[in-house]
Amino acid sequence: MDLKKTFSAVQYASRKLLALNDEKINQILLAVADAAEERTEFILAENRKDLERMDISNPKYDRLKLTAERLKGIADDIRKVAKLPSPIGRVQKQGVMPNGLKIKRISVPFGVIGIIYEARPNVSFDVFSLCLKSGNACLLKGGSDADFSNRAIVHVIHSVLEKFHVDTHTVELLPADREATTELLNAIGYVDLIIPRGGKQLIDFVRHN
Repeated sequence: MDLKKTFSAVQYASRKLLALNDEKINQILLAVADAAEERTEFILAENRKDLERMDISNPKYDRLKLTAERLKGIADDIRKVAKLPSPIGRVQKQGVMPNGLKIKRISVPFGVIGIIYEARPNVSFDVFSLCLKSGNACLLKGGSDADFSNRAIVHVIHSVLEKFHVDTHTVELLPADREATTELLNAIGYVDLIIPRGGKQLIDFVRHN
C-alpha cells in the first residue's frame, strides 16, 4: 500500500485552507452540522452495517452505535465549535529587543493532523470540525469496526466542502487496516502532528512507533 499520493493531496489542501477566513470556516461548519441532521437516515443505515458485524455484548457496541438523538448532539457540538473564537492569528507573546527589533509570536495552523481512533464514529465529525476551525487539514484513521459509519460521515462532509468549492482532501479517511496506520506513523514530511484517540494500548502503540 502506498498512500503518498493521498498524503500529498491532503498537504496541498492544507495550504489552500490559509485562504479561508473565519467567517467562511464557520459557514462550512454550520452547513456540516445541518447536513449531519439532514442525512441522518443515510448515516444510520451505514452505521447499522457496522453494528451487524459486532456482537451486542461487545463493550464497543454502544460506542459504535449512532442514533438520531446522538447525531443531533453531534450537530449541536459542531455549531458550538463554529461559535468559538478563531485560534488562528492570535498574538501570544510580543516584545522589543534591546536593538529595537520587534518580535511577535503568533498562532498558526499545524498543517496536516493525523488522528488514529477506534470504534467511535462521532470522532470523525469532532476531529473535522476542530481541525477546520483551527485551519488544519486532517487524515482520519478509524478502526475497522466503524468503517461503514466513518465513510458515510466523510461522504457527507465532502458533499458540503464541494458546495463551498473547498478541496475535499481537506479531510481524508484512510483504509481501516493496520498497514495504513503504519504508513501514517511514517508519513514524515507530510503529516505535522499525530493524535491517538483511544485507550492506553493505542496510545502506547503510537508513542512507540
